[in-house]
Formats: sequence, structure tokens, C-alpha cells
Amino acid sequence: MALLLFLILVAVILGIIGTVVEGLVYLLAIGVVVFICALAYAALRFRRGGRRRR
Repeated sequence: MALLLFLILVAVILGIIGTVVEGLVYLLAIGVVVFICALAYAALRFRRGGRRRR
């Protein structure tokens, strides 16, 4: 769960920097890709079900 939140945080930060700083639009694209990867990771993790370590 911490990895998912970290990836979303990185995506948001890259997106903000990419939109604010002129000429760094590629950071926005990287932020979008990281966000999509985070969503895919979350979907795979939650889809597996309720297996929990004890």
C-alpha cells in the first residue's frame, strides 16, 4: 500500500512540475505514465483478493 501511495505522489509531483515549468512537458507525460502504472498495480493487487500474510 505504501508503494502505491508513493507512486501516486510521484506522479502528482511530476505532473505539477511538468505543467508549471516551461519546456518540461515531458515530465507531465512521465507523471501520467507513472500514474497509469500505479493504477494498474493497484488493480492487480486488489484483484487477487483477500490473501493476507499472518
